[in-house]
Amino acid sequence: MARNSPRDIEVKAFATHHVITQPNPLRKVLRRVEEKDMDDPVGRAEQALAGLSSEFKDWMAVEAGRLAAAYAAVQKDGFTKEARDELFRAAHDIKGDAATFGYPSAAVIAESLCRVIEHAPDLAKVPGELFSHHINAIQAIVHENTRLDSLSVSGELSRRLRRVADDYLAHVNRDRPEHLEAILAPSIVPGD
Repeated sequence: MARNSPRDIEVKAFATHHVITQPNPLRKVLRRVEEKDMDDPVGRAEQALAGLSSEFKDWMAVEAGRLAAAYAAVQKDGFTKEARDELFRAAHDIKGDAATFGYPSAAVIAESLCRVIEHAPDLAKVPGELFSHHINAIQAIVHENTRLDSLSVSGELSRRLRRVADDYLAHVNRDRPEHLEAILAPSIVPGD
C-alpha cells in the first residue's frame, strides 16, 4: 500500500486536541453510479423468486413424495444405513425449502422428524406412528394448499408433533445427557 506524503495529511488544530485526516485511497478506485443505474440485487432475487413461485407447489409435492417413498423403503427393508440416510435427507431438504416455498409449518414438522432420526438411540424402536404422523402431516400441508399457514390447524399440528417428538426423545435419551441439551434446544426453523 502506498504511503501518504506529509503534504497529503491534513491536520486541524483545536485548543484541546488535533484532528488528523488522511486521504482515502479508495476514492481513486471508486466509481460513482447515477441513481437510475443502481443495481438492486435483493430486488432482482425477489423478482426471480416471484417468477418461480408458481412452481413451488410442484417442487414441494415432489419433496413430499420423496419423503413418503423414503419411509416406504424403511417400512419394507428396515432402517438400513441407506434407507435412514435417504429419509433424513428428504426431511432435511423439506426443512430447508418449505419456508421459502410458503409452507413454514411443513418446515417445522420436517425439522422435528430430522431430530427424531438424529437423536433416537435405536430407530427400529421408535413407534411407527411417530414417523407416519410427521410424514402424513407434511403431505397434508403440501397437498391441501395450506401455503403460508392459511389454516391455523397446520401451525397447531406442527407444534404438537414437535412436542410429542421432543417428549419421546427426552424419554429415550434420559440416560444420554450429551443428547438432552440438543433435544431440549428451541427450534431454529423460521415460522416456528
